[in-house]
Amino acid sequence: MSDLEKIREGVLEGDIQGVAGGCRALVAGGMPPLDIINQGLIAGMAVVGKKFKAGDMFMPEVLMSAKAMGAGIEIVKPLIAEEDVPTAGKVVIGTVEGDLHDIGKNLVVIMLESSGYQVVNLGVDISPREFVDAVREHKPDILGLSALLTTTMLAMKDTIDELLEEGVRDGLKVIIGGAPVTADFAEEIGADGYAPDGPAAVELADRLLA
Repeated sequence: MSDLEKIREGVLEGDIQGVAGGCRALVAGGMPPLDIINQGLIAGMAVVGKKFKAGDMFMPEVLMSAKAMGAGIEIVKPLIAEEDVPTAGKVVIGTVEGDLHDIGKNLVVIMLESSGYQVVNLGVDISPREFVDAVREHKPDILGLSALLTTTMLAMKDTIDELLEEGVRDGLKVIIGGAPVTADFAEEIGADGYAPDGPAAVELADRLLA
């Protein structure tokens, strides 16, 4: 097994110390930091995403894998110039107004970050105006809206309507998710897509930005 394969396996197993130690060894051995990130850490997390989607891994294991990857990133990222850090795109995400649930959203954040996306997590109970302000400030490629209650789903439509009224919808991809949300609802309110979980959100983001 190569050193990069050990990193990938460590991420898959959620071995925080092993991944951190492996990254330190690769850095000391002169391996380019971007190779460690892309071929080791992100590649390992990609396998995690596939296993989670297939039902072969569960949320606690995914969180451990994400922590292991994060331990490696902390060691390698300082060695890379900020402008050279790979990014698949920028995502602003939040739970809509009136809804305080964030476990599912936070898992989506972890999966997106682990797949190379820069993510701005606004938190919960975010009003349409706050989403508009965040889009103006951060200029994301994608806006993610989350809701877990049927009573707050319509806040997604309110947010998209506000984006249109304020003239910040053009070129922005809007994706939605949460237990009561469906692909039909996404189409109905004018969103660009729906994802039921973290790995699906990554696939959707990749597809929308391809």
